[in-house]
Amino acid sequence: MLTSLIGQESATAQSREHEVSRNPSDGSELFTFAHASLADVDDAVANARRGMDMPEWRDITPDHRGRLLWRVSTLIEEHSDELALMDSNDAGMPLGMSRGVNVPLAAQVFRYYAGFATKIEGRLSQVSIPNTMHYTTREPIGVCALITPWNVPLAIAAWKLAPALATGNTAILKPAEQAVWSTWRLVEICREAGIPGEVVQVLLGGPEIGQALVRHRGVDKVSFTGSTEVGCQIVADVAPTLKRVSLELGGKAPSIVTASADMDQA
Repeated sequence: MLTSLIGQESATAQSREHEVSRNPSDGSELFTFAHASLADVDDAVANARRGMDMPEWRDITPDHRGRLLWRVSTLIEEHSDELALMDSNDAGMPLGMSRGVNVPLAAQVFRYYAGFATKIEGRLSQVSIPNTMHYTTREPIGVCALITPWNVPLAIAAWKLAPALATGNTAILKPAEQAVWSTWRLVEICREAGIPGEVVQVLLGGPEIGQALVRHRGVDKVSFTGSTEVGCQIVADVAPTLKRVSLELGGKAPSIVTASADMDQA
């Protein structure tokens, strides 16, 4: 039974809606996971806000953050076969794509942002007022809600999570309910790498959990990849709180399978 990872603990699975994840290629049962509740959303946001103030996250150097992300990248590579099979079984991704693109790309993204963590700089600019200096600094936004789709689960989670962590934010991932496995495992890997549980969390559930995150006043930034319809709703939902929002909407990448395809190899 998979459950949401909130703070330092797993959420209890008692008295919750459960869902069976099945392999889309043959319908076989893979695992059962418990849907988060609205109370879990509140708990996750509260933990993420605490994470922003924890000395072991707030006060560490950019180099230290980079080393943590590098460790995540290394662990992804060490568990590459496990992660590839997770997304192939859970999301129906061809194993060649999962092994050759999805998992390596996730590791590359974390390694890239491990180096980026020490390259975040402000600016010093000229002003016309005498004896005046004008400069800018860059600071973390805060709590980031990262909502990911089902089609390339691990890589897209990495695209959103690695830059959020490199810049000192805390993050709550909400994967599509059709493909939660590898994202859940990624959060475990982040914790194994030494990132505090309050800094990276995952909520499992359907659209109502994503909407509760988007609307929550304790969330400072929303990043969503998915349908145009849902993206339009998110824009409306964040308007009252003026949250920052990033949207990737309506992408299509069909595959054409011909009679010459080796299905066993795929």
